[in-house]
Amino acid sequence: MHEKLLKIQQELKVPKNQRNSFGNYNYRSCEDIVEAVKPLCHREGLVLTLSDKVESIGGKNYVWCVAQLSDGTAVVETMACAREADEQKGMNVAQITGAASSYARKYALNGLFAIDDTKDADATNDHGKAEVKKSTANDDDLPF
Repeated sequence: MHEKLLKIQQELKVPKNQRNSFGNYNYRSCEDIVEAVKPLCHREGLVLTLSDKVESIGGKNYVWCVAQLSDGTAVVETMACAREADEQKGMNVAQITGAASSYARKYALNGLFAIDDTKDADATNDHGKAEVKKSTANDDDLPF
């Protein structure tokens, strides 16, 4: 099971093809991840399932998502959580819950398939032109 998941993690590419013009950034959606990973799961004989649970904590609603990958015998899973917005202009209650679900699912999938935001070496290589900055922090300034 872990070998199959490793293959998928190594091959999966999900570019940030969505654009948020208000925040001026690109992103990938839960749907983008699922669309890209389905053929890889099929090839490896694995089934991906996503399930949500809403939990109220301190008067706030949280949507938990469990992302599971199974070969019929073994299961690998990750969880992620997102809090519903108290209010979202232009959205009804169901849409607010749906947005929290989508966010939790996206991050559960990110964890399961080890999706990160690293760029390839050519995209981040400044060919020695970067300015080196000295840190003035000492060990007592670190948060851990």
